[in-house]
Amino acid sequence: MAQSAISTDDSTPLAREIAELTRRRRALAAEALPLPPSTRVFTVANQKGGVGKTTTTVNLAAALARSGAKVLVIDLDPQGNASTALGVEHRADTPSVYDVMINDVPMADVVQASPEFETLFCVPATIHLAGAEIELVSLVAREQRLHTALHAFLESTEEQFHYVFIDCPPSLGLLTINAFVAATEVLIPIQCEYYALEGLSQLLSNIRLIERHLNPSLAVSTILMTMYDSRTNLANQVVEDVREHFPKEVLDSLIPRSVRISEAPSYGQSVISYDTNSPGALSYQEAAAEIAHRGAQR
Repeated sequence: MAQSAISTDDSTPLAREIAELTRRRRALAAEALPLPPSTRVFTVANQKGGVGKTTTTVNLAAALARSGAKVLVIDLDPQGNASTALGVEHRADTPSVYDVMINDVPMADVVQASPEFETLFCVPATIHLAGAEIELVSLVAREQRLHTALHAFLESTEEQFHYVFIDCPPSLGLLTINAFVAATEVLIPIQCEYYALEGLSQLLSNIRLIERHLNPSLAVSTILMTMYDSRTNLANQVVEDVREHFPKEVLDSLIPRSVRISEAPSYGQSVISYDTNSPGALSYQEAAAEIAHRGAQR
């Protein structure tokens, strides 16, 4: 009678997958990421909802913090999902980015340390931010409020922040405009699905307008493909199309569809700390490494 046995070679799909994950894990562990000479400020934006914008913000931030960088996440979305995922308090009475932008409270007074990593910090969003669009209209220098507060904060800190990630709402209102004015780089997550490029030309047109009139140092530096399923021809075709249009901006790393990535925020964590060795966490760590190396080459 033949005995069943678990194959230990690379002859089965599962064995090959485990071997590949092990290889990627070892490659990341052996790599020391370079730190940028000055603070890199990213706005993570896409007017299309459901593309993994907040997920990308918190996981790239956590991956870079895990590698030793000092990272700040500014939650500019009234839903406060980035604040939740980073495990920071954001109840209605919590000092937040709303107070910074509307009431001129110094950013240093609202920054919270994330329990994820020692070098990861967050400016939380609260429900009050939902009304900020209307309140900003009558304020002086309404498009510059976040830029002024952020740069005053960065200049006042003793130890340099290496990265700032600003998570935007999925619309082009005054909050998102403030994020674009405060940043030097735009990171666009694009979902590997049909209609992925829908709305992208409008987003790029808006970014060019802001660059021309409000922030001449703004540029789209990074595009990250998310929710990738290698089993479908469509996903591979979308990746090919986006790389053809944006050969310099698109990262090699692809973020897979992943239950672990989706589960992590419900535990107040990024997937980087929730399940460090999962395929999704490894993909975000690889994307973070690409971003770090690109910054070092500048």
